[in-house]
Amino acid sequence: MAKSGKKPALGRGLSALLQDPENDIQSATDKNADQVVGNVIELAIEQIEVNPFQPRTQFNEESLKELAGSIQELGIIQPITVRKTAFNAFQLVSGERRFRAAKMIGLATVPAYVRIANDQESLEMALVENIQRQNLDPIEIGLSYQRLIDEISLTQEQLSQRVGKKRSTIANYMRLLKLDPIVQTGMRDGFLSMGHGRALINVDDRENQLDLYEKIIKGDLSVRKTEALVKDLKNPPAVKEAVHTPPYLEEGKADFGQFFGVEVNISFNKDGKGVIHIPFDSQQEFSRIKKRLKREE
Repeated sequence: MAKSGKKPALGRGLSALLQDPENDIQSATDKNADQVVGNVIELAIEQIEVNPFQPRTQFNEESLKELAGSIQELGIIQPITVRKTAFNAFQLVSGERRFRAAKMIGLATVPAYVRIANDQESLEMALVENIQRQNLDPIEIGLSYQRLIDEISLTQEQLSQRVGKKRSTIANYMRLLKLDPIVQTGMRDGFLSMGHGRALINVDDRENQLDLYEKIIKGDLSVRKTEALVKDLKNPPAVKEAVHTPPYLEEGKADFGQFFGVEVNISFNKDGKGVIHIPFDSQQEFSRIKKRLKREE
């Protein structure tokens, strides 16, 4: 038998407390704040607005439907996180996929972990939690790191400590933001991997970058082949200068060939020094050439 998807309500009493205008909690020092802040409460979906600081901008519809089916069967196992913004008003901090899936199947309420945070704290909470928990694409991760540095005024070293990633890892993700927007879109849509992006970032010229991007897509090239293309572009193979054979050597080559009855080759350098190559393919051929020389002595 299929389950209803309705789990026992969490924090029903606390929900009633929040709906009382006399208990409009705005800070952690307000009366009854300890009963609300840091607790899981059953909140009406209509009271929750999405987070404008959400770093994820693309949500896979099929994946959301699968999550919605799971929630309908088992309920929301992990509560979302919200921050209180006004009386009976909350803003999503993390858990937007769960929130969207819950709306998709028409749930009226969702369990929510309540916090009180200002905009800057909310931004940091949303970005850090999403980086750590969600399967963001490389560009979204790079944008999240960039926002944490720009808007929270963190250094790469501080950011490294906050998100538990090496500084070099953070720098690699942020470098992807220098790629041409078309290439970035290709990465966000899954046509390119981060390895492809890291190879292409070494191509400064945007036109060359886009040319390589097209070759990768059309040829379904691996990261290794992409790296080889980039290497060839930056360090093209040296082209040997054409060496023109002087007329006297061309004439002499023809004379030697006629004399010995074989195709004679002549190699020479720019100083005028050279070697005459008289080929033979058997002992008999060698003897014939030798006799020819002796007759001319």
